Amino acid sequence: MQPVTLADLGFDPEQLIRHVGLIGLFLIVFAESGILIGFFLPGDSLLFTAGLLVATAVMATPLPLVILGCAVAAIVGDQVGYAFGHRYGPGLFTRPDSRLLKQEQLARAEDFFERHGAKTVVLARFVPFVRTFAPIVAGASTMHYRKFTIYNIVGGTLWVATVTTLGWALGTRFPGIADYLDVAILVIVGSSIVLIVAEYLRRRAHRAS
Repeated sequence: MQPVTLADLGFDPEQLIRHVGLIGLFLIVFAESGILIGFFLPGDSLLFTAGLLVATAVMATPLPLVILGCAVAAIVGDQVGYAFGHRYGPGLFTRPDSRLLKQEQLARAEDFFERHGAKTVVLARFVPFVRTFAPIVAGASTMHYRKFTIYNIVGGTLWVATVTTLGWALGTRFPGIADYLDVAILVIVGSSIVLIVAEYLRRRAHRAS
C-alpha cells in the first residue's frame, strides 16, 4: 500500500508556491498570521518549501529577500489581528460557533496566552492554529500595544527565518530531500509541538518548586 501524501490530501506546497508565486506566498503568510479565515493555511509547510525551492534553484528569488518579505507579511498580519481583537474581541468570545470560527479555537488560544503570557506572541508562531488566534486574543485582552509589537517583530522574524532557512539548509545539503517533503514537514510540525510541551513542563516545574 502506498503511503498517503500531502498531494493525495489535496495540498501540495511546491505546486501551490509555483501557482501563486512570491507575492502569493507573502499574502498567505499574512493571512495565516492574524486573519481569522487564514487559520487553515499551511504557513510552516510553505515557508519550509520556499527555502527548499530556493536551495534547489526552482525559485530564483534570493533567500534573504524571501525571508524579509515573509517576515514583514507575518508581522503585519499579527498587527492586523491585534487591531481586530482590540476592536471586536469581546464579541468574538460570546458569539455562536460558525464554520470558520469556533469557540474551542479561541479558548485554546486564550488558554495558551494565559499560561505563557507575553511570550505567547513568540511561541504561538510555531503552533498551527494558535498563531492565527494569538494576536486576536492579545488585542482582546488589552495587552499593551508597544509590548505586543516588540514581541510580534521578534516572533515573526524568528519563525520565518528559522523555518525557511531550515528548508534552504536541508535542500542545499540534501537535494533529494524534495522527494521526502511530507516527512520533512511532519518533522517541522512535530518539533514545534515538542518546543511548546517543553516550555509547558518547564513552567509547571517552576510553579511546583
